[in-house]
Amino acid sequence: MLIVPENKVAELINTAECFSAVENVFASMASKSANNFPVVREAIGHADALYGFKSGFDRETLALGVKSGGFWPGNAARGLVNHQSSIFLFDADTGRCRAVVGGNLITAIRTAAASAVSIKHLARKDAKTIGMIGAGHQSAFQLRAALEQRPFDRVLGWNVEPKMLQRLRDVADERGVAFEAVGLDRLGAEADVIITITSSFAPILKASHIRPGIHLACMGTDTRGKQEVEAELTASAILFTDEIVQAVTIGECQHAVAAGLVSQDEIAELGAVINGSDPGRRSDEEITLFDGTGVGLQDLAVATRVVDRAIETGAAIEVEY
Repeated sequence: MLIVPENKVAELINTAECFSAVENVFASMASKSANNFPVVREAIGHADALYGFKSGFDRETLALGVKSGGFWPGNAARGLVNHQSSIFLFDADTGRCRAVVGGNLITAIRTAAASAVSIKHLARKDAKTIGMIGAGHQSAFQLRAALEQRPFDRVLGWNVEPKMLQRLRDVADERGVAFEAVGLDRLGAEADVIITITSSFAPILKASHIRPGIHLACMGTDTRGKQEVEAELTASAILFTDEIVQAVTIGECQHAVAAGLVSQDEIAELGAVINGSDPGRRSDEEITLFDGTGVGLQDLAVATRVVDRAIETGAAIEVEY
């Protein structure tokens, strides 16, 4: 069995390779050659933590495995990342454990890659201003990936704790893009693309905040009860997601579906747009919304590339198991 430690992952994959892995696996999901298995994600009643499992199998690449981990909100005070996870890859022919890979950075970059894929395929071609709602650890990964998809020349940021927006300002500065902290009304009125990446359990962004033609990538809602945008805003958009079952149960769409404002049949897979079987955005006036719930196949696709590269470079640790 191979082990790829967390501290080796960054040197084994870049953002372009991660983007490609996520885009390809979304396409495989839409063509029904890859399947995610039911998610387990629950509050454990200790340390305010959410813990669970995401798993799946891709018959094209033979990626089989599970990511185990969750969200520990008190970790920042301990000098640790709040999201903690490990990825286990299995041999599809024998069932033997092939590798264990540190999953923290992979979770961050594959989540950012998912919103970036949605921007590539759904945002207007003339998008120039990107809005960021949320300034936690994940937000920097989101902004870096998004800035590679359009020639954005301005970043607008909002966070419940404004002092944390320095994280986004730093990313904008390193990319040579102007940054400004603004209120939600102005962010919605001026942004062409908005990424929401919070841990909110109450809607932050409302239909009254935004204008026609915007693309929303809602990336923070991945658990029952979480919510970043009001249900009426979700219902006003053309809806896309990574996994429809997850979108209506643990994703942003859960609230609009529960309120009877949206049916499951109105939600399309982003992979279908990638494959060309769904037209995606049909006009510059449409509001498009990507409900990024986070699927196990994303983790497996990226982890597989990391392991392959670790074998090539000698970075993998081999142990008897």
